[in-house]
Amino acid sequence: MKLIKLFSILFVVVFLIGLSDGCCQNSGKITNIMRPDQNGQNSWYAGNRVPLQPSNFIKLPLGSVQPKGWILKMLELQKDGLSGHLGEISAWLDKKNNAWLTVGGEHGWEEVPYWLRGYSDMAFIFDDPQMKKEAMVWIEAILKSQKESGWFGPEVRSRDTKQLDYWPNMLVLFTLQNYYEYTGDQRILNFMEKYFQFELKVPKNELLTSYWEKSRGGDNLYSIYWLYNITGKSWLLELADKIHSCTANWMQQSTLPNWHNVNIAQCFREPATYYMQSHDSSHLYATYNDYYLIRRTFGQVPGGMFGADENARMGYIDPRQGTETCGFAEQMTSDGILTRITGDPLWADNCEDVLFNSFPTAFTPDMKALRYITSPNGVIADGENHAPGIDNQGPFLTMNPFSSRCCQHNHGHALPYYLQNLVLASNDNGLAASMYNSCVTLAKVGDGSKVRLTEETNYPFEESIKFTFNMDKKVTFPFYLRIPGWAKKASLTINNQPVKVVTVAGSYIRIDREWCNADQIKLTLPMEISIRTWQANQNSVSVDYGPLTFSLKIKEEYKKLNSIKTAIADSKWQEGADPEKWPAFEIAYKTPWNYGLVINKQPVLQSFTLVRKAWPKDNYPFSAENVPIELKAKGRRIPSWKIDKFGLVGVLPLYPATTDQPIESIVLIPMGAARLRISAFPMLGQR
Repeated sequence: MKLIKLFSILFVVVFLIGLSDGCCQNSGKITNIMRPDQNGQNSWYAGNRVPLQPSNFIKLPLGSVQPKGWILKMLELQKDGLSGHLGEISAWLDKKNNAWLTVGGEHGWEEVPYWLRGYSDMAFIFDDPQMKKEAMVWIEAILKSQKESGWFGPEVRSRDTKQLDYWPNMLVLFTLQNYYEYTGDQRILNFMEKYFQFELKVPKNELLTSYWEKSRGGDNLYSIYWLYNITGKSWLLELADKIHSCTANWMQQSTLPNWHNVNIAQCFREPATYYMQSHDSSHLYATYNDYYLIRRTFGQVPGGMFGADENARMGYIDPRQGTETCGFAEQMTSDGILTRITGDPLWADNCEDVLFNSFPTAFTPDMKALRYITSPNGVIADGENHAPGIDNQGPFLTMNPFSSRCCQHNHGHALPYYLQNLVLASNDNGLAASMYNSCVTLAKVGDGSKVRLTEETNYPFEESIKFTFNMDKKVTFPFYLRIPGWAKKASLTINNQPVKVVTVAGSYIRIDREWCNADQIKLTLPMEISIRTWQANQNSVSVDYGPLTFSLKIKEEYKKLNSIKTAIADSKWQEGADPEKWPAFEIAYKTPWNYGLVINKQPVLQSFTLVRKAWPKDNYPFSAENVPIELKAKGRRIPSWKIDKFGLVGVLPLYPATTDQPIESIVLIPMGAARLRISAFPMLGQR
């Protein structure tokens, strides 16, 4: 009896261990593919209806992906910082006499919709009662504003053409789409349908006639397809044709309709959006062409963007030229949309490049103040006028919560939208990890079973990403894992068992199997130190480690300023806004910055020593003090490389840069943590 009892206990223990380790031991069918399966239609989420070209992936409803790890920390900082409290500061968000709340109101044009699309997403992601209440004040007012004709919101008219301005309404539609996905509020579908019927009736010569709306018609197009995929009403495709024909021509071979940095980051995706309807590959090609066209000249810099300040200008291509904070946000949003449309890992790679290496440094570490322009090479963050060195007259480099009204209101949508693109649905009732960050995703898969997918990682500061699947029963569905374009050798384990799969950079691993509760996947993306050379910019070099690019570590000294006194000329703030609570800052360099790197060409690894540090206790890795990874390097100062007559970092020295200065030990940190930075280094020659 004792022996039988002992065997019974052992059986139970082994059974429980089997459950905890994942009960499905068969690894299933694992393949390396370049693009996901486009056949079929997802049974649980609205993909593209016929005749639209199927998207490669489908966005899950707002709230399906919940943040964890450092992206949660960044969203919390944004919620507690400028974006979450802008209603207390911005004159354009003042409820008194606001054009979005009161008929005949005088202010709020694009600023209210810009801010609301980020704020409302945060409210629902965090399920914050106070924030949701505030968001609904604006959403209800927008719904109430719709006229019998279908028009909604303030009747702003173009100064030039005197026609209605459709641009702010395009922003509102983004907000309403996510709100509908979160709540299922049927009023949104009726509201949008009525508005699009209004647009369909407008003569073409009166539609999208002014600069901003004509450039940005792709946002209108995107919303039309969203509604079509839900309702299937064919007249919406007629309107889509019309909107495309009224939008600026983003299909030119060797030029762009305009060179405004935000327009480019936002609008270059319009042809690829229309490709879903046209099925004409020239439309898809045009978006890729626009992406590479701006980067061939103005994008010979690290950080995922291009040097346009506000507008790209010939002769101003040095890495000291920067990007509006708006530009970072819009590029990330475009990258997310294009990831879904095309399935091309290029777009997820670029989104991560911008987020990891550029976006965080546009803000103070507490995200309570931002600057208008952030550059790959920039060691000045003061309140001076640096024009024409940058394409803006005024104090555009100060960290100021009261300045730069477009970026002030528009930056808040970047992180929530990035979060929503971390995990996507596929057409074959599966899921895809398209970008990597810690999160928890709740979704329907396979036969409609619900899965809770937990992703744990400190990526991009570490190489491994762990996924845990939790569900009530066994369920079969495919799971896709993106292999970034920089990842030469990816490896995979399922339930701690290595899996043999040959991977190609810029592709996907597809795992098609029966999943059990507690199944686990570990993806490892080995990172290597590498060098990029920017030929168009004096053969300058940047140092990468996987998706991270590194910058010289410069000692930063913050000087607190009165944000009202140092704001740019067109800034406005609410009566009672407290500049003491919301100060501005200058940042000054306190250590030398004018270094060239001493690099052994073969092997490059010998030029650097990787140093890993403790993960920050506050979970925020994007400050010079908190970085969990550094590179030790060697450099030589270049005395001829100085601050120039415009008060900016001088343009890169002529290649090859010469110096007689001694070799020094220097430290490099991820450029996403460096508010002052040199990330494109002069190439040193012999003297």
